[in-house]
Amino acid sequence: MSNSTKFEDIQINVKIILAGLWTSVTLCYLYGDYFEFYTPGKTRGLVEGTNLLDSPPKLFLASVVLSIPAVMVFLSLILKPAVNRIINIIFGTFFTLVMLFIGITSFSDWYLFYVFLALVECIITILIVKYAWFWKRV
Repeated sequence: MSNSTKFEDIQINVKIILAGLWTSVTLCYLYGDYFEFYTPGKTRGLVEGTNLLDSPPKLFLASVVLSIPAVMVFLSLILKPAVNRIINIIFGTFFTLVMLFIGITSFSDWYLFYVFLALVECIITILIVKYAWFWKRV
């Protein structure tokens, strides 16, 4: 018997990597929004209708924007590589910029969790762009 320290390493298809990254970033978005309920005044604003999403159009727009990362999990698995690559680069860049803006503008004691998650989300979306950009050609 040999005490080898080598483990099997299987190369993972870039589509699966992208789907995993979109899953991770979606979960971070959900955790950030959930943890925000614990900040002072947030639930009162929800009950009184004085929160950021205080109208049907704003709520609809937020739903459209936040559905994109969730749908990208599936699309990353089924789209053809050329289209897949372009869409991942576009949406990865878009969500990186959005989270940079949110992270910079949310800096306060009660929102340090949000800034941290925005940083993690930026790293993940930058990885999405990187994997899509350097997608191996045949």
